Amino acid sequence: MAERPERKAPKATEAQVVRTERLSPHLQRVVLGGPGLAGFTLAGCTDHYVKLLFAPPGVGYPEPFDVARIRAELPREQWPVTRTYTVRAWDAEAGEMTVDFVVHGDEGLAGPWALRAQPGDVIRFLGPGGAYAPSADADWHLLAGDESALPAIAAALDALPSDADVLAFVEIAGPEDEIKVDDRIVWLHRGERPVGAALVSAVRQAAFPAGEVHAFVHGEAGFVKELRRYLRIELAVPREQLSISGYWRLGHDEDGWQASKSTWNAQVEAEQETAA
Repeated sequence: MAERPERKAPKATEAQVVRTERLSPHLQRVVLGGPGLAGFTLAGCTDHYVKLLFAPPGVGYPEPFDVARIRAELPREQWPVTRTYTVRAWDAEAGEMTVDFVVHGDEGLAGPWALRAQPGDVIRFLGPGGAYAPSADADWHLLAGDESALPAIAAALDALPSDADVLAFVEIAGPEDEIKVDDRIVWLHRGERPVGAALVSAVRQAAFPAGEVHAFVHGEAGFVKELRRYLRIELAVPREQLSISGYWRLGHDEDGWQASKSTWNAQVEAEQETAA
């Protein structure tokens, strides 16, 4: 039996903080640039993402930074921790990448970093990845998500013509988190309701246009599961017309969610296909 080729460690890109902006009480923008982004490209997707790399407390890495070397020479607990974020915008001419962070004070890892980031700070990342862009063949588009999906939804709206038939719903904590993005977004205020409750209700009550839809539904895994059932099972939207997945899950950090995500998705799909 032939040996499987050794899996190469991905190459990290180094970027520097150019500027930051507080968009709302729970949204922080960080613009990254610097010579490390020379040659960086994005192509075709509106949900492009990068995996930011954070060293565990007290851990330093030799230069030049090399993921393969780190993994070969250091114990796993000293490897960089990754946090996945959608690229809100890429300005190829300026060589600047914009990333928007959902923040909750000192909670989490990437959010506090974004709040404290200063021009000149260095951050490394893996990627980009991405899989979705609004289809030009669709009759209309459904865009639905919570704060974590707002950058991708905004990027999709940027890519769609102003006269495109679109239903766009974004659930946020409250009116203080509404930002100037696109007038086609319907803002849903969560208040004291569970995450996703307002979003599920709005999508279920919406009057859908005629014709084939191309849907993008992302955010907390629980409500994504409910909307997947509604679209895929109740309305019989073909799988190929859906980009639908949980970006995060209540009660799990990204490490825990990523470790269980494939199993969760497989179970959800099996349950819902059986019910179809």
